Amino acid sequence: MHSIPDLKNNISFDDFKAEVLNDYKIAVKSRECSLLGRREVLTGKAKFGIFGDGKEVPQLALAKAFKKGDWRSGYYRDQTFMMAIDELTIEQFFAGLYANTNLELEPMSAGRQMGGHFVTHSLNNDGSWKNLTNQYNSSADISPTAAQMPRLLGLAQASKIFRQVEGINTTNFSVNGNEVAWGTIGNASTSEGLFFETINAAGVLQVPLVISIWDDEYGISVHAKHQTTKENISEILKGFQRNDKQKGFEILRVKGWDYANLVETYQEAAAIAREEHVPVLIHVLELTQPQGHSTSGSHERYKTQERLAWETQHDCNAKMRDWIIESGIATNETLLEIERAIKREVREARKNAWNTFLKPILKEQSDLISLLKQVASKSTNGVFIEKLKDNLASIDEPTRKDILSTARKTLVHLIKESFLEKEQLINWINKTFETIQPNFSSHLYSETNRSNILIKEIKPIYSEDADLVDGRIILRDNFDNIFSNYPEALVFGEDTGNIGDVNQGLEGLQEKYGELRVADTGIREATIIGQGIGMSLRGLRPIAEIQYLDYILYAIQIISDDLSTTHYRTKGKQKSPLIIRTRGHRLEGIWHSGSQMGGILNLIRGVHLLVPRNMTKAAGFYNTLLKGDDPAIVVECLNGYRLKEKKPSNLSAIQTPIGVVETIKDGKDITLVSYGSTLRIVEQVAKDLLAVNIDAEIIDVQSLLPFDLSHDIAKSIQKTNRLMVIDEDVPGGASAYILNEILNIQNAYQYLDSQPKTLTAKAHRPAYGNDGDYFSKPSAEDIFEAVYGVMHEANPNEFPKLR
Repeated sequence: MHSIPDLKNNISFDDFKAEVLNDYKIAVKSRECSLLGRREVLTGKAKFGIFGDGKEVPQLALAKAFKKGDWRSGYYRDQTFMMAIDELTIEQFFAGLYANTNLELEPMSAGRQMGGHFVTHSLNNDGSWKNLTNQYNSSADISPTAAQMPRLLGLAQASKIFRQVEGINTTNFSVNGNEVAWGTIGNASTSEGLFFETINAAGVLQVPLVISIWDDEYGISVHAKHQTTKENISEILKGFQRNDKQKGFEILRVKGWDYANLVETYQEAAAIAREEHVPVLIHVLELTQPQGHSTSGSHERYKTQERLAWETQHDCNAKMRDWIIESGIATNETLLEIERAIKREVREARKNAWNTFLKPILKEQSDLISLLKQVASKSTNGVFIEKLKDNLASIDEPTRKDILSTARKTLVHLIKESFLEKEQLINWINKTFETIQPNFSSHLYSETNRSNILIKEIKPIYSEDADLVDGRIILRDNFDNIFSNYPEALVFGEDTGNIGDVNQGLEGLQEKYGELRVADTGIREATIIGQGIGMSLRGLRPIAEIQYLDYILYAIQIISDDLSTTHYRTKGKQKSPLIIRTRGHRLEGIWHSGSQMGGILNLIRGVHLLVPRNMTKAAGFYNTLLKGDDPAIVVECLNGYRLKEKKPSNLSAIQTPIGVVETIKDGKDITLVSYGSTLRIVEQVAKDLLAVNIDAEIIDVQSLLPFDLSHDIAKSIQKTNRLMVIDEDVPGGASAYILNEILNIQNAYQYLDSQPKTLTAKAHRPAYGNDGDYFSKPSAEDIFEAVYGVMHEANPNEFPKLR
C-alpha cells in the first residue's frame, strides 16, 4: 500500500511524480490482466471471466483512503483495488481464473469461486483471529447482485459498537471504532431491494460506511433508462442527504476518470465516515466497461457506435495517461516504456500461474498412465484399456476430471478379473479422491477445536424445590447471563429492544444493557441478517432475531448465499458465527405457520438448524453456540413461552449438544421421530397407544443440521423394526430429509419389518384457527391412526382394522 499523493500541500514534485506513476502502473497492470484474462477464457484455459476493466482509476483513489483495520464489502469489479492494497498479485489473479485449489497460490477462495471474488484472511490455521487492526480487510465476495450490501451494514455497525459499548476486548478488532466499511456496487445493481434496504438502515443507524457506485450506464446489456428513475441513482437518493437538522447520508459525486478529484473526494468521504460515523455515498460517474459485462458476450451487440466511441475517449486509464502527460509528470515515451514492461510482466506471470496450476495434474496423469500400462498387460481386456490410456496421454492440458474418469472407466473392463495391478488401481482411485475431494468439499463447517459439534452436553440440574416458571423466564434469565458473561454479545430485531421481544424472552434487558446491545430494528429482515454477518466477521457475537420463522424467507437469500458459504468459500479463512433467533411451529394461519422447514434446511447447508422442544433446550443451544464458531438458526416453539418448565439451578452452564437426538420415551414396537411443538402431541398420543398395547419409542430430533451424528435413530429401529417420521412441514419437506438421513445415511432400512412412514401436514399452508390447524397439520388422532395402521399391517389379528 502506498502513500497518498498530496495534491495541495508541500511535497516534492519528484515524490509526487513517483506516486502518480506508481498508480498508473497498477492501473495498466490491472487492465492487462483483464485483457489477457479474457483471452484465457476464450482459448478454454479458464471457464468464465468477469473483470474490472474501466474501473481502475477510482479504485486507486479508494485504496488511498483505505486504512489498516478497514473493511471492504464489494463485488467482482474490484481487482485494481485489491492490487493497490497489495492483496492481489498477477499470479494470484490468474490462479483464481484457472481455479487453482491451492490456497497459498489462490488465496481468494482456493478455486471455489470464479475469478473476481476477493477476500483477505481473518483467521490463523487453528481458527483463531488474526489482528484485524493490523491488516487491510476484505470480506469474501459473492456474485448475487447487491447481496454484498447487507453485510456491509454490519461491518460498519461493528465500529459503532466498538466505539460506544464498554467492556469489549477490542485488541484484534478495532481501534476505538475508527474503522470504515467500504462498499462497492455497480449502478444497475442499485435497483435491487437489498441496496435500498441497506441505504435506509445505514441512514437510521448512522454507521461509518462509504458506498461507491461504479456507474457505466449499463447493467449487462440494459441501459440505465430501464434501471433507474431519472437514470441517476444519486439524484433520486437526494432525500437521504443530511442537513443541519436531520441525520442522513453525505452524498458526493465525481467523474470516474478524474484522478485528482477522485483522490480528493475519497479523502473527504473517509474523514466524514471515520470521524463522524456518518454514512457516505459516492456516485462515480462516466465510467466505461471496455470488454463488456463478461466473457459470455460482447458489448458491441448492445452499445451504439456513438457510445463505443465515447467510451474510447473517456476510458479512465486513457484519461489518466493524458493528464500525466499534460501535467508534465511523464512523457509519452516514458509511459510507452512502462506499458511495454507491464505487458511483459503480466504475460510472464500468466505463464507461471498456468504452469504451476498444471504441474501437479500432469504428475497425476503420468502416474495413472504408468499404472494403466501395467494393468493393460495383465488384463484380458488390455486392448480397451490401452485405448483409454492412449486417449488420456493425448491430452496436453488435462483436468483432474479427465484423469479420474479414465481410471474409473478402466475398472469396468476389470469387473471379472483379479490381480495385484487391479488392486493398485483401485487404491490409486481411492487415495486420489481422499486427497483431492477435500479441496472442493472441506470447511463447510469449522474444522478446528471450536467446532460446535465438539462441545459436550451439560445437562440441567434441578433442586428439590425448583421453581416452575413460564418458558420465557428461562430464556430471559439465560440471555441475562449471556450478556453479563459475553460483553461482545448483542441482540437486535423487530420488537426486540424496548418491549423485550413479542414474547418477553428479553424482558427488561434493554434497560439493563443499553440500546446498542439489546436493540430494536426496522422491519427489514435481510439487513437484520446482514448486520449479524458483518458484526460476526469482526469478532462480535451477534444474535439476530427474525420475529417469526415465516419472515426468514425475506432473508433466505442472504443466509443461503452469504452466511452459509462464508467458511466454505474462504476455505476456513473467515468465519461468521452468527446466531439467528426465531420462533415457529404449530402456528395458525397461512402467514404465521412456520411450515417452510424443508425449504430452509435445503438452502442453508453451512448453518446449523436447531429445533429445541422447550425453552430449557433452547437456552442450552444458545450457550453451546457461543462457545463455537459455526452460524446457526434456533427455532423456538412459539406455543412454549407460557408453558411451565422447572428452572435449572445451573442455567448459565447448561449446553444442549448439536447433532445429537434424545430418546424421551423408550418403547419396543415402533420408533416415532419428531421435533418442536409437534413432539408434545406425539408424547400425548404415546400414552393412548399404550392403552391398545402399542409401546412406541419417541425420539426428539433436536438438531436438523447436523442430523443424529451418532446414528441413534438407527439403533432404535434395530430394536423396534418400525419407523414413523411425524412433521408439521409439507409432504416431501423436512420429513423427506429426515427419512433420507435415516434410511440412506444411517442404513436403517436393513432393520425394518414394515414400510417406513411419514406423517406430515397437508400440501398447503395451514388455514386459520383451531379447526384450520386440525385439518392442516397432524392431529393427535392422525398420529394415533397412522401408528395403529402400521401395527395393523404387521399383525392384523392383534390390531384389527380401525376404520
